[in-house]
Amino acid sequence: MAGKVKWVTDIEKSVLVNNFEKRGWVQVTDNEDWNFYWMSIQTIRNVFSVDTGYRLSDDQMVNHFPNHYELTRKDLMIKNIKRYRKELEKESSPLAEKDENGKYLYLDFVPVTFMLPADYNLFVEEFRKSPSSTWIMKPCGKAQGKGIFLINKLSQIKKWSRDSRTSTFMAANSGKEAYVISLYIDNPLLIGGKKFDLRLYVLVTTYRPLKCYMYKLGFCRFCTVKYTPSTSELDNMFVHLTNVAIQKHGDDYNPVHGGKWTVNNLRLYLESTRGKEVTNHLFDQIHWIVVQSLKAVAPVMINDKHCFECYGYDIIIDDKLKPWLIEVNASPSLTSSTANDRILKYNLINDTLNIVAPNGEIPDCRWNRSPPKEVLGNYQVLYDEEQAMSENTERDLRSRSGQSLGSKSTKSASVRPVTATWK
Repeated sequence: MAGKVKWVTDIEKSVLVNNFEKRGWVQVTDNEDWNFYWMSIQTIRNVFSVDTGYRLSDDQMVNHFPNHYELTRKDLMIKNIKRYRKELEKESSPLAEKDENGKYLYLDFVPVTFMLPADYNLFVEEFRKSPSSTWIMKPCGKAQGKGIFLINKLSQIKKWSRDSRTSTFMAANSGKEAYVISLYIDNPLLIGGKKFDLRLYVLVTTYRPLKCYMYKLGFCRFCTVKYTPSTSELDNMFVHLTNVAIQKHGDDYNPVHGGKWTVNNLRLYLESTRGKEVTNHLFDQIHWIVVQSLKAVAPVMINDKHCFECYGYDIIIDDKLKPWLIEVNASPSLTSSTANDRILKYNLINDTLNIVAPNGEIPDCRWNRSPPKEVLGNYQVLYDEEQAMSENTERDLRSRSGQSLGSKSTKSASVRPVTATWK
């Protein structure tokens, strides 16, 4: 595209604006002709709504897929992962294998979850199997820890339902907010006695074929109060919820480091305490979970050629070093809580723009979205479906011609995480 890129945003964050200005792009309003619009999820809903009938031209690009919520709404993410498991079972895929207790061996990466009100009876049935368990309730469409609470008694759910008579619980078709209830991971890996989770950034440039990138500079978010599974502390969100929006109000919050560790620091800590091989396996598993979650929604995602998405993945690691996918955010925070935070997020946006708009230009949206390696910055290709299909075809041809496929069995290759090495 010739000439200057014209940009718009309704998210006035310096890490965005400074990146656009550094490229010499020109700011315009959304009523003018624009090429690049970094927008909120509310705005993307309007842009692609049936009512507006808006059609993007080949030189326009936006930072969300039209129905990103298939992955980023908590209830829809679970629904799509469950559907994906069933489809793999029908195909007799090795990925869908179960153990003697009926648990998935490989696809068990989200906590047991039910939708309320729809799955209330199923939830009660599960609750009664292990009545000492703790469960976490979350509103489906909120972020930053809003509306979340923990329960360990059925009476608490009944009280909540009575208090919410105008909510979706009592009026499923009212359009009010629904909740998910998940088995709480009550044995989290602790560092310094405190619970933490991982915030990882994943860029998707196309869903069909799937092409995604992992950002190497994610971080851990720590609670400010030491963890205890004690039922007397279930209401203390400083013990249980890692969201910075909550922890920054704690008495022990440190504004210098913001309660954050880099992922590289976590890796070094785990290598020194658990060993390098175990640590590498953990990160392989995390990468594999990300790819499987994207594959789960790929069939239903509107794969608009004008769109890309930078997701914020939230992962919790338990004390057995098993990673769990908690949720995926469509608009991960671009607010800087510390100096290091600002540098990380500025570089994240810079590297993202280098991939989706190489050479500082908005390309024709029929591009094949395969940027040269030198522009990837801190991104690494996590999964490239076209390349994987090509390699599978080559493997099949070698197999048919009687060539050796090496020592690995086809089965083990099919369940092994296909990811980049992340150092």
